[in-house]
Amino acid sequence: MLEQLFRKKDIVDDKNTQLKRCLNAFDLTLLGIGCIIGTGIFVLTGIVAATHSGPAIIISFLIAGIACAFAALSYAELSSSIGGCGSAYGYSYVAFGELFAWIIGWILLLEYGVAIAAVASGWSGYFNNALVAINLGLPEYLINPPSSGGIINLPASLIILSIMLLLIAGVKQSVKLNTIMVFIKISAILVFIFIAIFNVNPNNWSPFVPFGWFDRLPDGETIGIFAGASIVFFAYVGFDAVSTAAEEAINPQRDLPKGIVYSLIFCTIFYIIVSALLTGVVYYENLNVSDPVAFALSQLGYTWSSALVATGAIFGLATVMLVLFYALTRVIFSMSRDGLLPEYLNKVNKKTQTPIKVILTTGILISSIAGFVSLGELAEIVNIGTLSAFVIVCIGVIALRSKHKKDTFKNKWHPLVPLMGIFCCGALMFFLPSDTWMRFLIWLFFGLIFYFIYSKKHSKLNQI
Repeated sequence: MLEQLFRKKDIVDDKNTQLKRCLNAFDLTLLGIGCIIGTGIFVLTGIVAATHSGPAIIISFLIAGIACAFAALSYAELSSSIGGCGSAYGYSYVAFGELFAWIIGWILLLEYGVAIAAVASGWSGYFNNALVAINLGLPEYLINPPSSGGIINLPASLIILSIMLLLIAGVKQSVKLNTIMVFIKISAILVFIFIAIFNVNPNNWSPFVPFGWFDRLPDGETIGIFAGASIVFFAYVGFDAVSTAAEEAINPQRDLPKGIVYSLIFCTIFYIIVSALLTGVVYYENLNVSDPVAFALSQLGYTWSSALVATGAIFGLATVMLVLFYALTRVIFSMSRDGLLPEYLNKVNKKTQTPIKVILTTGILISSIAGFVSLGELAEIVNIGTLSAFVIVCIGVIALRSKHKKDTFKNKWHPLVPLMGIFCCGALMFFLPSDTWMRFLIWLFFGLIFYFIYSKKHSKLNQI
């Protein structure tokens, strides 16, 4: 029954719910890079090094990258064989049915929605610092939410609305701008690498593992290399966003696996190089700042390059928000098309061939959250949501292999990939703080209530 249902789901005969196929492997790779390289380099490297891993943040990034690699190969297999624009939601629908798919979709809403707002807050700080540099800085009440003594975080709110308008214009236009911004931020990072490599002080790498491998403190917080890995995992959120573009890929069976795997490999190498150099030029205890890369260059006396990197961060974080926003709208679009969310969200504008209603709805909502809510440590909730989605995708590969003998994407470690993905991502979930687990379970509880009150009654599956 599920196979018949998904043949019906994937062949969408309503022109009002069809998306335009216009993305190639290069577009998809840059889409992943646009989302992955951003918060991880420009924010998390310094904070995690100072509070969780020390110079061993290099190992934390490597561990997180290995966990992502197994998940990425599983995503590549499912995205090339199943397709659809719902990412892990769509894969879970095929493998496990509607209720399980709803749970994953609900988790993805949390993952992408909170991540966009969190990155917007970081972007706001960089943007206002740039304004301060030219004596046009905004007053405190316009860059802080009410809980932090302000009225609204205006830059964070406005940047989301700007990205909303860009996505409404069309996915190809969004990808073109993303490509330009990706090259700008890569150039800024290369400037940092070129300068830092000649200013490394090996003494800054001692002690290399100041917090140990893992320890859970009495208040529930965690420290150490593995705890650091579970936090910097936030930096890898972008590659699964590539899979949400399956319905707009020109050749998804060929291009999606390339886009997912290539972007992950490229970004992991960059993260390791930058974190090694960052802790090599500045002692790790001094890196607990919101702009560690620019801070490191200013400490070396390269003020001009610090400003250049800050500019790269502004563009870099903008691309992260663009791709996350894109992914969120495609997940909501897919869920509403299945009847689990209100039907008006799945209509595609004939002129732009984009789901304008869902883009407007999510844009206004997330803009309000970014402007009026202080998100604090909610990035950890994004991590646990992402990791749980990765575990489900890996389980889905195992389930679907038992049903379908045809392989559309193969890798050398075919049998072990999903098992290692389950183990690695599940282990990183264990290393997250206790409070994060509690908030995550509360979110799931409300999701189940919504499903049984609304979604189950309006489900297309229940109408067949």
